[in-house]
Amino acid sequence: MSQPIADIQGKTILITGGAQGIGGATAQLCAERGARVIITDIKTAGEAHAAAIRANGGEAVFHQIDVRVADQVEALFANVAESHGGLDVLICAAGVLQGQYLQPEEFPLEVFERVMDINVKGTFLCTKYATPLLAQAAKGVMILIASGAGVIGGSSSIAYGTSKGAVNGMGMVLASHLANRGIRVNVVCPGSLNTEMKRGVIAKQAELEQRDAEAMIEAAGLGDPMGVARLLAYLASDDGDYVRRNLFTR
Repeated sequence: MSQPIADIQGKTILITGGAQGIGGATAQLCAERGARVIITDIKTAGEAHAAAIRANGGEAVFHQIDVRVADQVEALFANVAESHGGLDVLICAAGVLQGQYLQPEEFPLEVFERVMDINVKGTFLCTKYATPLLAQAAKGVMILIASGAGVIGGSSSIAYGTSKGAVNGMGMVLASHLANRGIRVNVVCPGSLNTEMKRGVIAKQAELEQRDAEAMIEAAGLGDPMGVARLLAYLASDDGDYVRRNLFTR
């Protein structure tokens, strides 16, 4: 009997930023498809999300960490190695968007540094400590979440667009570095999705333009994060093995 398409049954998948948004939807879907899901997030809501997955028959645990802190990230992957025996897939979905619609001279340095620390440094630290585990897997997979912002277009935030351009570049470099270690690296660039982050951007625009935020959000036609989760689940599977470089979604 042939295996189902995009089979991730039994794979151990770690998702940063897994409490909500794209990461939350991906954690839910991967668990529903039989993966062992490790949710990490700075937000304690990740525990409730993991509990809801378990209540529905899935396998999920939560670790509260700050991806900017090297010691916490190193300890996380040491724990994964000990408690799960390895790691098959890393999905880096942790990220923030701040400083919407500010001109360069208005942009606070501390905000720029915070966005870069979470989106770029945090992604690097997770790839750094995940790499030895993924190299031990039969077919390790590393998926970085970038954006169309900073890759094929602009952004409401100078820091966010810059950080996502860096994540895209990081993915391209990692792909060449890790191919001979049996690790496939993909970068996924989502479009406009119905997430807390995107709704916040629209709300800020509405404030500046003195328009109704709810009406603008409704008119934006935002996509469902679960649509991106389905793509990520496919890439996490062995069926995604022939996919290279970056992919763009709605």
